[in-house]
Amino acid sequence: MFTGNRGCVVDDAERVVRHHGSSLWIVCLLEFRGWRVPLARPRRWTPLFFLDDAVALAAGHRPCATCRRADHVVYRDAVGAAWGRSDRVLAAELNERLQAERLRPGRGMQRAGDRMLWHADLTTLPDGTVIVDQHGDARLVVEDRLLRFRFDGWTEPVPRPASGDADVLTPPTSVAALAHGFRPTLHPSAGALIPASG
Repeated sequence: MFTGNRGCVVDDAERVVRHHGSSLWIVCLLEFRGWRVPLARPRRWTPLFFLDDAVALAAGHRPCATCRRADHVVYRDAVGAAWGRSDRVLAAELNERLQAERLRPGRGMQRAGDRMLWHADLTTLPDGTVIVDQHGDARLVVEDRLLRFRFDGWTEPVPRPASGDADVLTPPTSVAALAHGFRPTLHPSAGALIPASG
């Protein structure tokens, strides 16, 4: 549903050689003003693709201030509310905070082992948060369910436990945004797995 930027990740031969090339990690619309970006051009940002906002946030990205201006403002203001700020939080502050929260120092292409997980009470996590379950699977928190991530959508819903801690993949700053008013755009498969209340 979205594309994103974490800098140039290819070499001059257009081979993917790095995990990221920038501290600016944003999530963008697939189409905006007819702009076209090559998929793997040297010395330009390399587009990445995300199932939905929840996946992008869990990866450590935030909404783009250009193509997703309204979402960026809601995200920014929600973070500001969580931080108790009366002034506007700057995009540079968000980038710096997210940079510190997503990866331990490391090198190379495979950075899964460098991802920073943190612990939280599962009952307090807002919808849109992604956790890692006891089997190592990424699961989306939606209402009273946990949905398993697959590249083609969310699947295999299980009840959200009524107590206990969780290993949280979504960085704390984005969880704060979710808890203070940012509503992520979720893949339709997420809604299809939640029974209508009534």
